[in-house]
Amino acid sequence: MAEPFDALELIKLKRDGGTLSPAAIDWLISRYASGTVADEQMAAMAMAVFFHGLNGAELSAWTTAMINTGDRMDFSGLDRPTVDKHSTGGVGDKITLPLAPLVAACGLAVPQLSGRGLGHTGGTLDKLEAIPGWRATLTNEAMLRQLTEVGAVICAAGSGLAPADRKLYALRDVTGTVESIPLIASSIMSKKIAEGTGALVLDVKTGSGAFITDLDRSRQLARTMVGLGADAGLPTVALVTDMATPLGRAAGNAVEVAESIEVLAGGGPADVVELTLALAREMLALAGRDTVDPADVLASGRAMDVWRTMIAAQGGDPDAPLPRPRTTEQVVADQDGYLSRLDALPVGVAAWRLGAGRARKEDPVQAAAGVLMHAKPGDPIAAGQPLFTLQTDHPDLIPRAVAALDGAWAVSDHPPSAGPLIIDRID
Repeated sequence: MAEPFDALELIKLKRDGGTLSPAAIDWLISRYASGTVADEQMAAMAMAVFFHGLNGAELSAWTTAMINTGDRMDFSGLDRPTVDKHSTGGVGDKITLPLAPLVAACGLAVPQLSGRGLGHTGGTLDKLEAIPGWRATLTNEAMLRQLTEVGAVICAAGSGLAPADRKLYALRDVTGTVESIPLIASSIMSKKIAEGTGALVLDVKTGSGAFITDLDRSRQLARTMVGLGADAGLPTVALVTDMATPLGRAAGNAVEVAESIEVLAGGGPADVVELTLALAREMLALAGRDTVDPADVLASGRAMDVWRTMIAAQGGDPDAPLPRPRTTEQVVADQDGYLSRLDALPVGVAAWRLGAGRARKEDPVQAAAGVLMHAKPGDPIAAGQPLFTLQTDHPDLIPRAVAALDGAWAVSDHPPSAGPLIIDRID
């Protein structure tokens, strides 16, 4: 039987600025997933999309086609509403760790399918694997059971969710098409819609440590993903948040787990607490539970109880000591004044070079590696005062990490004016 479309003709159509029909998109994505459309053909299509974009109808059809290559999860049997959060990634972004148990303690179910770090941005699963015994991989049955009994699960996405995205993401990574907003949006939203959550809150980072550094493009990505959620009947809200400066005072794996536990215990850095509560309020509002104040729940200790139960349910020991590094080294201030700038990207690169991140998906990471920040913008500092503590198991990695921090901060005579952590809200 003859194929209804020809990949080459579709590539030429989009290359020349034309519009792909929903039927053509569905055929292209399904045949790519099955191997009929070759990688080099989809690479050419991705480049055409990179330059010409996808209109609203095309993008909705593209996302639906990605979903249709795999499974859809169903949480309708749970006795409480489901809501998920997705962050586009940044430096020190450990928000999922305190957020999931907090929202579960407020009465919702949080099916948090997370990923691993790549480059300077950390991965939630890598962080949690610093906890002795904790496992990222669960069966669908185990995930549903944990949502029923605990209310929160943070785990790896199964291979059955939007498998076409896995192929296309790897292809984009090696063909210079990662930054395409339509392809980013469809990649994220295809998995989240297939996951079956009842509502979704997006944390779209902007600034030097973010995937997209330009504020206007970050807003465009947020609007695009919110629109895809609406098209799919998935209530979606996005916060555009600052990633010019690292979140919190730790970037790495075990160090970020420790900081998350501080937040659950009622302390922790003010910016991490602020963003955790803001996202929790958005999640509760979307699920119709906005009469619950997550700040009260956090202060009550109930979120910490859920954390401990959630970690134990996945084989982790919530009381076990976190890994400690074999080597540490400090970077100190060279003058008095106020820290006026702390650039997120160099801090992320330093943590990566210390072993906290990976250059390729198959690379291992060090649980104890990372960067502790002893000052944030606005803090007074003195010459000789430690600004950073670098942690690693391999001393030979220290020099390149120190080099990454060269020029990462600035000192002034007066405190800087602080900008907002939450820049915009898009619904």
